[in-house]
Amino acid sequence: MFIDQATIYIKAGDGGNGVVSFRREKYIPKGGPDGGNGGNGGNIIFRADRQLTTLMDFRYRRRYIAEDGDNGQTSNKTGKNGNDTVLRIPVGTMIKDAETDKTLADLLEHGDEIVIAKGGRGGRGNAEFATPTIQAPRKATKGTDGEELNIQLELKLLADVGLVGFPNAGKSTLISRISAAKPKIADYPFTTLIPNLGIVRYSEEKSFVVADMPGLIKGAHTGKGLGIEFLRHIERTRVLVFLIECTSENPKNQYDTLVNELKSFNETMLKKPQIIAITKMDLADDAIKKSLKKLNFRKSIPLIHISAVTGEGLKELVDQMWKKLKK
Repeated sequence: MFIDQATIYIKAGDGGNGVVSFRREKYIPKGGPDGGNGGNGGNIIFRADRQLTTLMDFRYRRRYIAEDGDNGQTSNKTGKNGNDTVLRIPVGTMIKDAETDKTLADLLEHGDEIVIAKGGRGGRGNAEFATPTIQAPRKATKGTDGEELNIQLELKLLADVGLVGFPNAGKSTLISRISAAKPKIADYPFTTLIPNLGIVRYSEEKSFVVADMPGLIKGAHTGKGLGIEFLRHIERTRVLVFLIECTSENPKNQYDTLVNELKSFNETMLKKPQIIAITKMDLADDAIKKSLKKLNFRKSIPLIHISAVTGEGLKELVDQMWKKLKK
């Protein structure tokens, strides 16, 4: 199951208390203070792991509490520190304060880690308070509480190229032809319910990742259809490929609608390099081909006619993807 959002509660361990104690030995009737300090509480640490692709684990367990530090002991022994709790999350996960929506961390590389909740400090034993004038202090302090907060985890997939289009525009068929990905393919809208990633082998030592997103519809940025759930995954792609069916009544209007949806969600996405692919050319008759020649998109955007069924234009499309990525 693909889960890309989760809210959890985390609490670092509390520090152990310091103790009041005095040496009690056979020939030392008035031994000095020997109360040890408490141990520190364990931290809550998040670590990015490329082996994970979903936040599903956090859907079934929503509370994470690190170990408390032990209390101090006699003979100046410091209590044991609490063990840290390490939470593994997928690469590309943003960590936010659920109360303020403030971004606390954005882990983009495998092995990246950060302490989000720090453990409490151990309290001081009475041996710490001994001075030349106060040789038998009966004072010790308690450990401090570990930090606690509610966390919002938000996964944004990392891909080089994002395929954007209306439902049933041919995105899944395309990614299945240019990569080894095997998404569900069917001749009805919203076949794709989760993002799919595929690695395109451009040459022996060159490759890039393509993301097939669930189809967008007008009003997706406001929550219509499935768009609002997955628009954020497009934010991190480096190149956008707009897929428009050749049989569409008005391909230009479809493109403008898709652009407006991205702009309404996050206008910075339109600064990414773009490619327009007219899909399903195997269904185009002479009249459709004639009308397609009259299409007037921006000259700076490559326009490619493709058919994932016959293979028409696929090499040119992959070449353009690589060319845009290299720039």
